Amino acid sequence: MKTIYSDKHTLRQVKAEIHNGELVPPFECKERIDYILSELDKRGFDKPISEQAFNLDTVHKVHSKDYVSFLQSVWQKWQAAGHTCDAIPNIWPSRSMPSKVIPSNIEAQLGHYALAAETAISAGTWQAVNAAKDVALTAAEHIIQGEKSAFALCRPPGHHAAHDQFGGYCFLNNAAIAAQYLRDNGYAKVSILDVDYHHGNGTQQIFYQRNDVQTLSIHGDPDFAFPYFLGYANETGENEGEGCCFNYPLAAGSDYTTWGNALEKSFEQIKQFNAEVLVVSLGVDTFENDPISAFKLKSDDFYDYGKRIASLGLPTLFVMEGGYAVEEIGINTVNVLEGFNSQRHAV
Repeated sequence: MKTIYSDKHTLRQVKAEIHNGELVPPFECKERIDYILSELDKRGFDKPISEQAFNLDTVHKVHSKDYVSFLQSVWQKWQAAGHTCDAIPNIWPSRSMPSKVIPSNIEAQLGHYALAAETAISAGTWQAVNAAKDVALTAAEHIIQGEKSAFALCRPPGHHAAHDQFGGYCFLNNAAIAAQYLRDNGYAKVSILDVDYHHGNGTQQIFYQRNDVQTLSIHGDPDFAFPYFLGYANETGENEGEGCCFNYPLAAGSDYTTWGNALEKSFEQIKQFNAEVLVVSLGVDTFENDPISAFKLKSDDFYDYGKRIASLGLPTLFVMEGGYAVEEIGINTVNVLEGFNSQRHAV
């Protein structure tokens, strides 16, 4: 399995995030990628391949052009307004102020395009975001060229990024962009399986009215888990997309038996959909020691579910999402990939 990676992710280094009412060091940090790279090397995976450069054509099929333009220019506008710190949104159009007008003031623009307040923007953010998109598209191109699997080691992650909003550390939806690219290049039906602890709200929102891309997400119940306002089991798609969205919200403290049962249910839907290719939003924050999650998967469980995903027999693109137990993120991520490879080689 080829790994695609860009060192441009290091250009994004924010100073802090808001967590439990405090400014704390960001959980989404560059060291996460260092641990994954180290573990890949330790276990004999091929040296990562650098990303190719892609234009924004596929991105504009997933995200609004106004939103993408905002991401490209927000840091410069923030500085031009006299700010020297990271840009953090602090005001939103709300239920009592439901304006759809995009204001010219940069602080108001941040609120217009933000889902939440934990995701700061710093110098280098757009360059890192754009490179992560290229990583995902390069990996998708390898699948199109006949590879049976690939790993897009993206940072920042993407699955919370909606059509025109950022949040949850996500700006461009790497998995959605890869899925769109696969659709545009010969795959009639794409399934996106999100195994991150947090619901892939952005992915769901982007494809909610489409029947060519199926979305499935196993996650903490939004009654208690971020992003709270999406991810319930009764959300099944709209219009042409009705029946193409599946959510498996689970209780806090869920172990691998419970989680694995949801995984098997997702497999049934993927098979019924007759998916031709699978995109996996690979978040490993389901780990028992993750600091901002509440599931109880152990490291060996990641190896096992990698094998189970391989049993579907589909070309599979893994796209890196969350995982914040930083010292274990390499072990858990590579366990999934190694489990997947072991099953593939056994078939």
